[in-house]
Amino acid sequence: MNDAAPPADADVGLIEDWPARPWLLGGLGAVAGLLVHLVTDGFTVDSPISVGASTLIGFAALALAFTLRKRQPVGPLVFSALLGLVMGGIAWQAVAADGHRAGTEFAFAAGCFFSLLALPLFQAGFHRTRLATDYRATHFHVWADAVSGGGALAFVGLSWLALLLVDGLFGLVGIDVIGQLMREDAFGLAWSGGAFGAGLGVIRNNLKVIGALQNVVMLVFAILAVPFAAALLVFLVILLATGGKALWEATDSATPILLACAAGAFILANAIIRDSDEERSQNRVMLIAGAVLAVLIFPLSAFGAMSMGIRIDQHGLSPERIWALIAIAVACAYGLACWVALVRGRKAMWSARLRDANLHLAAGVCVLALVLALPLWDFGAVSARNQVARLEAGKVAPEDFDYTALRWDFGDAGRAVLARLAKGEGEVAKLAAEAEAIQRRPYDRGRDSVSERTANLRGVPEDAAARAAFTQFVVLESWRCREACRVLELEALPDGRRRFVLVDGSAVSHLALSGDGELEQFNPAWENEFASVVDAPLADDGAVEVREETVRRVYLDGKPVGAPFK
Repeated sequence: MNDAAPPADADVGLIEDWPARPWLLGGLGAVAGLLVHLVTDGFTVDSPISVGASTLIGFAALALAFTLRKRQPVGPLVFSALLGLVMGGIAWQAVAADGHRAGTEFAFAAGCFFSLLALPLFQAGFHRTRLATDYRATHFHVWADAVSGGGALAFVGLSWLALLLVDGLFGLVGIDVIGQLMREDAFGLAWSGGAFGAGLGVIRNNLKVIGALQNVVMLVFAILAVPFAAALLVFLVILLATGGKALWEATDSATPILLACAAGAFILANAIIRDSDEERSQNRVMLIAGAVLAVLIFPLSAFGAMSMGIRIDQHGLSPERIWALIAIAVACAYGLACWVALVRGRKAMWSARLRDANLHLAAGVCVLALVLALPLWDFGAVSARNQVARLEAGKVAPEDFDYTALRWDFGDAGRAVLARLAKGEGEVAKLAAEAEAIQRRPYDRGRDSVSERTANLRGVPEDAAARAAFTQFVVLESWRCREACRVLELEALPDGRRRFVLVDGSAVSHLALSGDGELEQFNPAWENEFASVVDAPLADDGAVEVREETVRRVYLDGKPVGAPFK
């Protein structure tokens, strides 16, 4: 079959030239933009109702724009409405549960992934033919949606550029109507939605051209497959020769890199096998590279699992690591499917087996993504139980345990566990109570424990208020006091607050202890304190002179640090 044309199994209603399509989709996009403005106007960004309603409108409109056809429009209308309701519900639940359940952003991402898979499956008729759906049609719609969506986004950018030029042109004659419209949120959403729909409609009327573009991209990917397969083989040989040392030394970055390489191997292998045995590359080197890439998907995923296992063994479970485990499981499933296809298909039929596996796995992962997006699982509770079990088993010392994760990262389940620990006795209860008392999320938690950084503080006054304030300060700002830092108390501020200087390396911070026991930063720098603005221009013969002023400055081991201050 010629790659320049859509497959015969593709839905003719979706690829036929329909002159009214750009106008209908442009109107659909503009109306959707206005509706989104209507449901979000006056609401805050964290309002579950506005977020859920706007997500429903956005996803329903996008699904309808990609699936609308001239004949038999009922199916696309029903599919779009259902997809919008599902995604709107997921978004509403994610916002409503934010802070109460952990990982809501990952659940919403899973819903988006479900939508991306469900769209081409519906376009290929999976709801009618199920596992008998033609792989070629599904693959064509995946590429057609990606290219047409990207082209429509580019058209939105061009339409705004044209609008800016017209506004500048009218501005030359004193007309600012377009500029005023561009500053209105409702107009911006309607214009962007209308431009996206119109651009998408034009491109969808020319999908036959996308077949030729897909052919070019597949050829480029097939050429890249050879050096990429060679590089992966060299990496695996070195990794095995070193006994997997890199996985122990780079556990922070090893897993995402390995999974990205597995995904790249999957894409490039499919670029070689194409949609049928007649269309796949006949170059022997490329065929070998495709088989090698298919074989390497599972080892790369397995090493990613080992790397994540090392991380979990060192630091325990967290919601993010559970989601990473799910991604690893999916990657391993694809890798095993490639192995099964290679064994069952042997030399001649392995590519056909792999295409079948791709379709079956896409359907399965689509269902899995939808299930994970629903509020059926509380990974925060699972993580909290695992972390406390590690603490009680002595795998982590009480002073090194991450109590702030229970307070902020594991949702209500984590806070319930933290409250239980705070009611106990000993060092664990003390540290848990301190974490429970923190009123705002720490900016970042580094590798150094709170106890280590608190021990690095020198010169903190012995009174309980100051010590508690500085302890909370290093908890909230974990980049502080990675090495020895010094505290100096100065005279009280005019408003009665206690005043401190914190010297951390060469950085000097001025802090004030407020009435609620929290340290606040302020800037008493000399240049800011005494800067003045001249109300009138100076005369040409105005005097300019330099005067000496007496300033105060912090000295560390006899050397000045920081800026002068009053």
